Amino acid sequence: MTVNTRHEIVQFSLIIPAWNEADFIAQTLESVTSVLAELERHSAHRGELIVVDNNSTDATAQIAESYGAKVVFEPVNQIARARNCGAQAACGEVLIFLDADTRCSERLLNHVLDRLQTGTVVGGGSTIAPDKPISTAAMRGMSAWNAISRTANLAAGCFIFCTREAFEAIGGFSDKVYAGEEIFLSRALKRWGRARAMRFEIMTIEPVVTSVRKLEWYSPMQLALQTLLVLIPGALFSKRLCSTWYDKRKHGRRSGPKH
Repeated sequence: MTVNTRHEIVQFSLIIPAWNEADFIAQTLESVTSVLAELERHSAHRGELIVVDNNSTDATAQIAESYGAKVVFEPVNQIARARNCGAQAACGEVLIFLDADTRCSERLLNHVLDRLQTGTVVGGGSTIAPDKPISTAAMRGMSAWNAISRTANLAAGCFIFCTREAFEAIGGFSDKVYAGEEIFLSRALKRWGRARAMRFEIMTIEPVVTSVRKLEWYSPMQLALQTLLVLIPGALFSKRLCSTWYDKRKHGRRSGPKH
């Protein structure tokens, strides 16, 4: 993996926002550092790893540092702000945002970077897969999202990428919303790219693997209610109505939002 101080050869920045992710982020970083090393070994792509400590009260930052990540701090607990903070610290001309409980393969990253190098792609996302077996109903829901993502060209929040030029031109993630910021970003990137004959693409070569921990922390009724709430006009602008992103539960206690 390229050392962050060698700015001249950093082509992309992989940014992981994290709030109280000490129980999960080590597994992600173990995977990511291996993927970046393999990518550098097998291709011309060079990148850096950035973890945004979003005001954690646990060992998230220390764990990230132990894996050689560049750690930056964002004091305001908001997912969009954390992602924007990581982008501001990035040296790469390509920005890739990955959740702290999500893993991506070398094959997918290589494909993403190759597509961006054509100059015809402004950004995109990927289909998703669960990190463990889930119920038939939950799997149908995930499959439905993948279909919507591909059809509407909307990126899942756990993995979204774009060029730095486009990201800065549209103003990054909106800090006015407390959830769904990836949808707003997807739409803005599509508009920006369309004016320049560039596409926003959802990659299907290999899905990212993401945690299904919300299925363990919340009942189906709670998750269904949250889905209905965000359909209310203006709901995404309310932190209270976006509670499942900011009231993460584990073993009966509250923690930080899922980043």
